[in-house]
Amino acid sequence: MPAISLKGQTMPESPIRKLAPFAEAASFQGKTVYHLNIGQPDIKTPPEAIEAVKKANLEILSYSPSDGFASYKEKLANYYASHKIDITPDDLIVTTGGSEALLFALNSITDPGDEVIIPEPFYANYNGFSINAGVTVVPITSKIEEEFALPEVEEFEKLITSDTRAIMICNPGNPTGYLYSREELEKLKEICLEHDLYLIADEVYREFAYDGVTHTSIMELEDLEEHAIVVDSVSKRYSMCGARIGCLISKNNALMATALKFAQARLSPPTMAQIAAEQALQTSESYYEEVKTEYKERRDILVDGLNSIEGVDCPKPKGAFYAVAQLPVDNAERFAQWLLSAFETNGKTIMVAPAEGFYATPGMGLNQVRLAYVLEKDKLRESVEILREALKNYPGTLL
Repeated sequence: MPAISLKGQTMPESPIRKLAPFAEAASFQGKTVYHLNIGQPDIKTPPEAIEAVKKANLEILSYSPSDGFASYKEKLANYYASHKIDITPDDLIVTTGGSEALLFALNSITDPGDEVIIPEPFYANYNGFSINAGVTVVPITSKIEEEFALPEVEEFEKLITSDTRAIMICNPGNPTGYLYSREELEKLKEICLEHDLYLIADEVYREFAYDGVTHTSIMELEDLEEHAIVVDSVSKRYSMCGARIGCLISKNNALMATALKFAQARLSPPTMAQIAAEQALQTSESYYEEVKTEYKERRDILVDGLNSIEGVDCPKPKGAFYAVAQLPVDNAERFAQWLLSAFETNGKTIMVAPAEGFYATPGMGLNQVRLAYVLEKDKLRESVEILREALKNYPGTLL
């Protein structure tokens, strides 16, 4: 039999999706499964975006330019200007989701064997993107006891080698919901300038910041123009996960010229989705405010509910729509599988994402789960009570 590549063998399964067969089996058995495992918002996509697709008067569904439609790029630049990010359309490339933007960034700045430092827990697919690009992820652990704040500068310094090319963050964070402050970003800036590294920021959740705090983009930081790379996406902002439209942003001309070659190699981002994304930019500020208010209320229901359960610890996130909870269980993945295959209360159960897959350090996150508060508030209240009851009955509960 022909061999499978080492790259393919080491590509990790998604911790978000790998329990899907158990959820399908539970549903087949008649159970109602509340999906807290995946960040698929139930908020409606702006109707303007849907209407734009319906009204598109196209005779040929043709390629778009490799870097995206000029009209969309112009409006994107205006959007960022309203968020204190001063760029031109030439400073961005439209991509097939934020995932492709990350791949373009990694492939443009690294060679096989190079290293990227990433605070963990981090978005699980960073592992997959890094394997795809031949990059070694060097994790630096942020602690649940410190609400996943940025580790000390000295800890970063210990990890930097001649192979280090970048530090990568997600802000606000997936899976933790942690929002880095400007002060924390300034510390990262100083490290990157001192060691001539890139700073990659996945900012797809920028609109979701709560409790009066504001999101700071790395593009706002002075003197970082040649080092800053931003990844963005419409997936979460407009509840358009299926559109697969994102972008890569940098003022580094050499980097963007290199990334464009990768964009040309894949031909073009999707035409119809760009039409929807361009129209979504006309969405009123009231949409964002309503959505943020809704997510804040959902966050409070879920996180306060979790912390009311004996033995559960869940820091309250300042952004995004995720939370990481530490559970009093022997093994979170075993518990998550048990929830789907062996437990129900009133015909209902929940699906969570075991957090081990969001760490690169072996043995981390074994009793933690990520939960996405993307369900209606009543369902979140029910989910908390389902978890409370499950922990009373799970054979591996450590109380």
